[in-house]
Amino acid sequence: MATRSGTNLIKQISNLKVAPGCLAIWGLGQMGVVLKGSSQKIVYVDPILTDVVTRRIPGTAGHFDRDFEAPLQPHEISNADYVFCTHEHLDHTDPLTLGPLAVSSPQALFITSGWASDLLDDAGIPAKRRIVPPTEQGLELPGISAWAIPAAHYQVETDPVKGQRWLSFQIACGDTSFFHSGDTLLYPGYLEAIRRLPNKADVAMLSANGRDAMREAEGVMGNMLPEEAVALCSDAGWDMLLGGHNDLFIWNTLPAGSLLDAARGLKNYQKIHILQPGELYYYVR
Repeated sequence: MATRSGTNLIKQISNLKVAPGCLAIWGLGQMGVVLKGSSQKIVYVDPILTDVVTRRIPGTAGHFDRDFEAPLQPHEISNADYVFCTHEHLDHTDPLTLGPLAVSSPQALFITSGWASDLLDDAGIPAKRRIVPPTEQGLELPGISAWAIPAAHYQVETDPVKGQRWLSFQIACGDTSFFHSGDTLLYPGYLEAIRRLPNKADVAMLSANGRDAMREAEGVMGNMLPEEAVALCSDAGWDMLLGGHNDLFIWNTLPAGSLLDAARGLKNYQKIHILQPGELYYYVR
């Protein structure tokens, strides 16, 4: 479907009625998506809609310039019921996005890693609007259910106060479920944690921009290789794989067809789709 942006995109998200057994997914770029299922609740995950990296980290201009304009401006988001942020990296928890969003969507609750608390303070989001989810336990909220499991952005990290640093989320939006990996590598026990979730997700978005020595030498933490993402999707039994984390910063990406090439090389005919910013993907089970 043709992409939309700005208030036209907000109207599409707000007005679309999602049928049972279906899930509407809009791409925002990087690992950002908007979800809407048959409960009609609107969920934003990891929205980065500004040039927060170059504005907040000296010396990153040029290297961390956005490769495309954001399909939405933060102040335009008046329809968010829930906002999930998987971890405190700026391309997943963007205070310059979350602050205006919180004002424009005063009904929104923010579900984040405890490690992101300083960034939510920066965004002016009061504690009463925040939830740090327990891991591997269900979180029941009006219109949705969610589960968090530990992710490993190179390793699982836990703090006695802040909890798990890196999170993957499974979000049930009515009768369909979406798995969002956040940033992660495969680690011993990750697939088992996924299999312990009470329901198998229909659609999964996995960070699949890979990793290599050159990027790691610059301090850039990588993610799953395309072959790993395809294999995980197959092993977990998910119906549809959405490739993520492979568009916003062009130097930190792999060729756009890498997931499809990986599936072909593995002789795995997994369903795969790459969301464009502002695109609506309407999943039917």
